[in-house]
Amino acid sequence: MNMVEDIKSISYVKANAADLIDQINETRRPLVVTQNGEARAIMVDPVSYQNMIDGIKIMKLLSQSEADVSKGKRTEQSEFFSKLEKKLK
Repeated sequence: MNMVEDIKSISYVKANAADLIDQINETRRPLVVTQNGEARAIMVDPVSYQNMIDGIKIMKLLSQSEADVSKGKRTEQSEFFSKLEKKLK
């Protein structure tokens, strides 16, 4: 993050929205939007946002999997693929 370029007031964002959107999409850096001197929002490009969502989904799956393993809820690989093949036929 570039502190000078990536933190802007809401009034600046309103006056320069198109340029800022171009900047965000070109640099892939988020923009912090302030209001009354406090951070109030973050603007990100769609690709970065989708990557964040995908990362969160993967972390959630890993967390659920770890919980299942710790509770003894698991299946041997050979058994899993055998059941999967039967379902696909």
